[in-house]
Amino acid sequence: MSSDAGGKVMPKSRASFFLYGLLLYVLLPVLAVYVVAFALSPFYSGSRPPAGGNAVARLAAGADGVRNSSSSSSPSSAMIRGPPTPVARTKPRADAAPTGLRHIVFGIGASASLWESRREYIKLWWRPGKMRGFVWLDKPVPEYYSRNSSTELPGIKISADTSKFPYTHGAGSRSALRISRIVSESYRLGLPGVRWFVMGDDDTVFFPDNLVDVLSKYDHTQPYYIGNPSESHIQNLIFSYGMAFGGGGFAISRALAAQLARMQDGCIHRYPALYGSDDRIHACMSELGVPLTRHLGFHQCDIWGDVLGLLGSHPVVPLVTLHHFDFLQPLFPGARSRTAALRRLFKGPVRLDPPAVAQQSVCYDREKQWTVSVSWGFAVVVIRGVLSPREMETPMRTFLNWYKRADYTAYSFNTRPVARNPCQRPQVYYMRRSRMERRLRRRNANATVLTTVTEYERHRVVNPVRCRWRISDPATLLDRVVIVKKPDPDLWKRSPRRNCCRVVSSPNNGTNDRTMAVDVGVCRDGEFARV
Repeated sequence: MSSDAGGKVMPKSRASFFLYGLLLYVLLPVLAVYVVAFALSPFYSGSRPPAGGNAVARLAAGADGVRNSSSSSSPSSAMIRGPPTPVARTKPRADAAPTGLRHIVFGIGASASLWESRREYIKLWWRPGKMRGFVWLDKPVPEYYSRNSSTELPGIKISADTSKFPYTHGAGSRSALRISRIVSESYRLGLPGVRWFVMGDDDTVFFPDNLVDVLSKYDHTQPYYIGNPSESHIQNLIFSYGMAFGGGGFAISRALAAQLARMQDGCIHRYPALYGSDDRIHACMSELGVPLTRHLGFHQCDIWGDVLGLLGSHPVVPLVTLHHFDFLQPLFPGARSRTAALRRLFKGPVRLDPPAVAQQSVCYDREKQWTVSVSWGFAVVVIRGVLSPREMETPMRTFLNWYKRADYTAYSFNTRPVARNPCQRPQVYYMRRSRMERRLRRRNANATVLTTVTEYERHRVVNPVRCRWRISDPATLLDRVVIVKKPDPDLWKRSPRRNCCRVVSSPNNGTNDRTMAVDVGVCRDGEFARV
């Protein structure tokens, strides 16, 4: 081959090899990078890929969505985006409504032999037309046959025959078998709209509004077993700290009741040696794997005597139930009967402000050096000297253990003596009257606000204690306490906290006015019970 320049000429085979190498090592990698960039970069794609595309396409679509939203004001982006996707509007479900009394079915375990007296307890708290439930008896009573039976009571049903179930406990009663099946029998009735099945005895007193406040915090579509053990440590050792005592009442969600109804008969067959109905329920709960959700507002009241110590320092939870009234003194001394005392409580404080019943507040009369403890709607305790809130929130031992010979260590909660010094023996003022008043607002004289007014009178003891302290004796100056408090229906919708109380006025020596005025309400910013 000739050359014009006279130099050497490259052979044809070597030139072809050079071109192939250039294509392989330079052009192909550049082309591959271009293809990858085209697939990944949103700037090379003007539309979203289909939803069913691969991962790379979905990633590109996500980037494209971000770009379009950030430049939505430009005309081009408006042309690219399609119309907004319509949102389907669903009708609110019936079970989306807040839990109320209509969603609860009560099952009351009772016996025909005690029906005459125990039905009076049920009349106190039952609300005809607003509540659903039945009293389950072992055999018919006159009301069962009468069409004109009292409308102040739930309907009456006779428990199914339980003779096929074994029962071998030597000290118990076979009635435990039928009572343990009340929740299952209530579930099988197929009542509509039921979220909770609540069990109690014929001498269990429920506080319905507070029960609703408690149950509304839980999801009834999940398995829940809600209640409380006994106040007696010995009782809990004999039975279980994980068992809800039936007299104090317990609640079972609909989801759990459905499971219980399917397996309970077989479960009862497996535990013939158990004593009562509540431990049989507990055994079935253990088989189902559902633990007890403890709530301190359910009270079995396995105690004797005066309930002042228990209710005077109630935990900061709603008061849900009380039990065993036949073994307790009347709530208010001087009342004609136990039911008359309870009627005073229900017709007054429970009607006016149910969440606040028996809720404790602690404050001080600093001038006289008195400690004032308010259990709203129940009692006010005034003590000489300054006792800390930590001590005042511990229940006084005004009662005996269920096992009367047991000492103070046999309770399932902390307790304290009534008085560590005779001079500090408390003066107790029990609720006598209550009403709702409309009063002027402090900051706006033209506006009014509803306020509860409760009056408490001193309980006079037979043998007063003599004391030489220079601190004034409340018994010699104070006969009456008047408490003003605004109703607070949302009390348990907030985090738990005691209300604050303020001593507004207090009697002095030489005056005829022997009344103390106290204001109770939500603690203001920075307010606390300062010692």
